[in-house]
Amino acid sequence: MVRLSCGETPLAAPGAAGYNARLMFFLTPRYLKQGRQFAKDARKVLAYKCDLWSPEQVQSFEAAIERLEGATKDRSVEAVEKAARELDALCQVNLPPVSDAGWRENVEVFLVAIVVALGVRTYFIQPFTIPTGSMFPTLNGIIGYPTQTPPPNPLVRAWDLAWRGRTWVDETVQADEVIQLVQEATRYLVFSYTRVVTDRNTYFLHIPVATARDHFELRPGRRLRAGESLVRGYHETGDHVFVDKFTYHFRKPRREEVFVFNTAGIATIENRSNPSAPSQFYIKRLSGEPGDPLRIDPPNLYVGDQLAPGESFARVMSMKNEYGGYANGFPSFLMPIMQSSAEVFTVPPEMYFALGDNSYHSSDSRDWGPVPQRNIVGRGVFVYWPFRPHFGPIR
Repeated sequence: MVRLSCGETPLAAPGAAGYNARLMFFLTPRYLKQGRQFAKDARKVLAYKCDLWSPEQVQSFEAAIERLEGATKDRSVEAVEKAARELDALCQVNLPPVSDAGWRENVEVFLVAIVVALGVRTYFIQPFTIPTGSMFPTLNGIIGYPTQTPPPNPLVRAWDLAWRGRTWVDETVQADEVIQLVQEATRYLVFSYTRVVTDRNTYFLHIPVATARDHFELRPGRRLRAGESLVRGYHETGDHVFVDKFTYHFRKPRREEVFVFNTAGIATIENRSNPSAPSQFYIKRLSGEPGDPLRIDPPNLYVGDQLAPGESFARVMSMKNEYGGYANGFPSFLMPIMQSSAEVFTVPPEMYFALGDNSYHSSDSRDWGPVPQRNIVGRGVFVYWPFRPHFGPIR
């Protein structure tokens, strides 16, 4: 053996040992690779099962592994094949196949996927759907569009649904009828419909109740003649957004962000009409942080003596591209907040002021007060469907 004194350098180039090891691996016969891998896997099985097997089972299984390992060292094809067959026979005896193994594996994969999805939804990112137009035109709610012409062919309708989130409806009354009831209904335990009851018939329409009432004028008392359209046109689903629930664990919400919050303890319209109902989720523009003195002088929003800073506020105040500017609170609102151009509202500690970009058609903090910090869920970051102009990051 050649000994190297301190400071001497071996003749082999750096990395030569690793290179030689890789080369030897690729030149190793296949039966040796398989034999060694089989012995390695069998030792893992033995480690998992040794506390469940009898001493005799453990002893025989370990002896079979050692015979296979010895055969691979001797590099004898016949010995490796014989030892592998013996070990395989022991596996068949000691590890009987599990009944319905395929089903069990699929169920396990499915349950793991559910757990992962719930974890992501709870702590990182959650999808939400915009139901109303309070953030229009930044975000779309569910909008109905009556038409005079009948729906297009099924292929076009399928494309409209997949790409634009557009659902066509066309229903004609069968006789002279009067609408008596318009209500939400569930069919087949899953699908939501609008149930329209007349003095002669009942119709189920695949549109939300609010859309049927507000955009297609389906209200009790309306008279229809035989052959007249009860409803004809389409409605487009609200924007589907991803809400980041992670960031606010590390920093506080900031002015100008689009944020989602629950309405627990907030005197919203739904909570006032039904106090026992579960809380809703709202999405608005965070327009005031704790301590901000806010004032609205239509169409402008002021923070102190300055216009609210930021591109998003500037878009709303520009009154361009369907933005209408900011409005003072209306007399019908519950709380008298910023109902005149001279009124200043200072946001309390640990509270945030929420305004809809569609200020003239938004129930927000001007109506029911600021949002407690504990109610905040996260910030809206991305419209993932439908693939209309809003698709992409939320601004």
